[in-house]
Amino acid sequence: MAVVAQSSTFSRIFWPTVAWLTAMIFFFPIFWMVFTSFKTDADAVKPEYLFFFTPTFENYLNMTENYDYWRFAINSVITSTFATAFALVVGVPCAYSMAFNPTPATKNILMWMLSTKMLPAAAVLYPMTFLTKNFLGIYDTHFLVIVVLMLINLPIVIWMLFTYFKEIPKEIIEAGKMDGVNTWGEIKDILIPLAWGGVASTALLCFIFCWNEAYWTVRLTTTEAATLSKLIEGNRAPEGLFFGRLSAVSTAAVGPIVVLGWFCQRQLVQGLTFGAVK
Repeated sequence: MAVVAQSSTFSRIFWPTVAWLTAMIFFFPIFWMVFTSFKTDADAVKPEYLFFFTPTFENYLNMTENYDYWRFAINSVITSTFATAFALVVGVPCAYSMAFNPTPATKNILMWMLSTKMLPAAAVLYPMTFLTKNFLGIYDTHFLVIVVLMLINLPIVIWMLFTYFKEIPKEIIEAGKMDGVNTWGEIKDILIPLAWGGVASTALLCFIFCWNEAYWTVRLTTTEAATLSKLIEGNRAPEGLFFGRLSAVSTAAVGPIVVLGWFCQRQLVQGLTFGAVK
């Protein structure tokens, strides 16, 4: 009994300690980014000002007054919101069809969609840039960024929704059909309410991926549709990186998505654990 009690006490102390240490390790880069954002560019690279310095809001004022932060932020909101919405509009019917009307090719189609995520983005950068600039005339537009963000996240959206929809008993959908509910009614009135946690978590993750996307948003925009990733990328020069300004811009870019995740954590956890307990 004494051994069991000691083991139980050890577990209550050891595992929470490991969890807190792990959380602190993952949180430290964010803390250091915010910490550095209150230094000047000169102080940010001086060892003597590593921990002790005079805080300043110069970088944030410079970001809003000289770098037009709000225009980049609005572009990020527009592109991320519409890309997420369109991905759900396409992904929900696709996942519904595969979950409740599977065919022998369903598994292969799912694997093929997932395999597209393995394609190196650099392999299609030149043809996409060439076509959008010279033929389609949509380079540096919101439409192009929205379509690209939607397409690169659509496989993940369909996979997640497919997993959630598979947890719903097929008999519920069949009962709806017997009552005369059409396909749209099954999705809108039966499926989405039952799998709302999964749909919400999928939408949140897709929005985060769209917001954080840097490769395509940097290379397919210049000024008109440039997002916060473009603003962050602009804080460099031949002389090097401006660490103070770069940290301030990065903090301002990460902040909204962290706040969103904080307020939506209930839906996120509910969606990620959907179907885990029967």
